[in-house]
Amino acid sequence: MAIVEQIVEYADAGTACKGFLAFDDSRPGPLPAVMISHAWGGRQEVFDQKARDLARLGYAAFALDMYGAGRTATTTEQCSALMQPFMADRAMLSRRINAALSAVTALPQVDARRVAAMGYCFGGLCVLDLARSGAPVRGVASIHGLLKPTGLQPATIGAKVLVLHGHDDPMAPVEDVIAFEKEMTDAGVDWQLHAYGGTKHAFTDPRADNPALGLKYNPDAERRAYVALLNFLEEVLR
Repeated sequence: MAIVEQIVEYADAGTACKGFLAFDDSRPGPLPAVMISHAWGGRQEVFDQKARDLARLGYAAFALDMYGAGRTATTTEQCSALMQPFMADRAMLSRRINAALSAVTALPQVDARRVAAMGYCFGGLCVLDLARSGAPVRGVASIHGLLKPTGLQPATIGAKVLVLHGHDDPMAPVEDVIAFEKEMTDAGVDWQLHAYGGTKHAFTDPRADNPALGLKYNPDAERRAYVALLNFLEEVLR
């Protein structure tokens, strides 16, 4: 096994983006692909590592760049400043992640008929919006993601949808969960939502420990969610 790593440059409306591709070049291709959409801090090393982990399982894994130029942030204020323009303009968000999809499907290592997307926090919202746009992906998985609808003209959603959700997540309160379930049901989507009791936002991040913001790591929920994620990817990309 030899994991190959590449920086993939692509663009959206004049904004240069830098994604990270990992794949096992000992496996016969083209390979099923998994896009990984980062949290509000940008495409940091933790998401590149998730791509390496998925590459070892046989996927062409692509950590995408929503902000452009590989920009990242660490403080709450910096992260919010990068994320808010996309929250205010969901059409731009949809366009940006669809640009990443176009870049992925053009890669020679990728089977363009077998692509899924997963995302964390802000990235969870991004992959839901990818599905909401009607993009030709097999499935999307939102991990402690935001659930609010786009407010845009709805498209036909062909992707299967998995949401891995902390029941006590203040960033996706129960009214958002109910609205999301209704949205998906009304759209005829093959959807599932796994809610983990006693679990807050960012439950897969060992660094998360900010009670004021409702952020708390939960190793049990992380383990359960990872099993559910891998099962979902196996189902939609087989």
